[in-house]
Amino acid sequence: MVHEDSTHTGGHLLPEPHPVRFLAPDGTPTDAGLPRPDDKRMLDLYRWMVVGRRYDREATALTADATLPIYPAAHGLEAAQVGAVRAIRDTDWVFPTFRENVALLARGVDPVDIVRLPRGEWHGGYDPYAHHAAPICTPLATHLLHAVGFAQAARAAGDDLVTLAFVGDGATSEGDFHEAVNLAAVSSAPTVFVVVNNQYAITTPVAKQTRAPSLAHKAIGYGIPGRLVDGNDVLAVHHVVGEAAEAARAGRGPSLIEAVTYRMDGHTNKDDDSRYRSADEVESWRRRDPIERLERYLLDRGVLGLREKEDIDREAAGLAAAFRARMSAEPVTDPADLFAHVYARPTPHLLEQARQVEERVARRAVAGGTPIRTEGTR
Repeated sequence: MVHEDSTHTGGHLLPEPHPVRFLAPDGTPTDAGLPRPDDKRMLDLYRWMVVGRRYDREATALTADATLPIYPAAHGLEAAQVGAVRAIRDTDWVFPTFRENVALLARGVDPVDIVRLPRGEWHGGYDPYAHHAAPICTPLATHLLHAVGFAQAARAAGDDLVTLAFVGDGATSEGDFHEAVNLAAVSSAPTVFVVVNNQYAITTPVAKQTRAPSLAHKAIGYGIPGRLVDGNDVLAVHHVVGEAAEAARAGRGPSLIEAVTYRMDGHTNKDDDSRYRSADEVESWRRRDPIERLERYLLDRGVLGLREKEDIDREAAGLAAAFRARMSAEPVTDPADLFAHVYARPTPHLLEQARQVEERVARRAVAGGTPIRTEGTR
């Protein structure tokens, strides 16, 4: 059955036959006809990618001495993450997976707060309302329904905002993905779904997940536009996501965007990626590096000078050094935090559990065991 009020046709919903691209891998502009962002915007995108990668490399290094027990690196995905979050307004909301570390940094989240969750510290790690960023989501695709529900609620309240929901290629095989995109479509929720296709769901390549020509082709099954973009071209990502966000804001419904990119590191620091992909494959993608691509373009255009480049590199190094210094301190934890913010009004069962933990802490202190801090840390 076709809805009588449907304004879409199959041809309109289908993604481009090839990913939208502003810059070729060597940094030369293509003839895609895309409007070029102004110089200030391009420098902003470049800066956040450079700073984000330096932060990501430092976080990865911290896993060597177990300062971070586990970390999902974003090396190679900087353009997809930065291009997307810098394309929306500060008042819009971001719903990240556990790998959107660079996106959260570019959103203004404190570097240490980003990794509090994988470090096993306090709750989600940061205040969502301060940055309009939902808590990091580790379960696959469950946050997508939250993004749609949030968008629906905001629209009902008259708030002019869009939700931007990141999801990995592997999560597109989850039922929650289907439910979220379908719900967004039938309700015309102002949500933009960005599938960061980094080619592998842990060890499973995309070819073993779907027969679809691209993940963006899945959009037509829900009756919404699908877009295919080069995820290593930050200018193209910024343009496509920006268009989708403004369409959603104008009441034209959600979009599904696939950013084709590559995860340069393993799934996490615990993963041996040599088991399922070759060194030649990784090297071929290294030659498509998103930062080097934009850097060549900006240098050739005279938009980025050597002094500006040195300043950005210095900023990135300073952030990484400060991050490492702060991470060297032992985390301060409070067992009582396990029960904070679970309910607005704690249930009797929760209060009883909190009492039992408090008694155990007290007994341990009396017995001369390792003290457990019981002061609130927030």
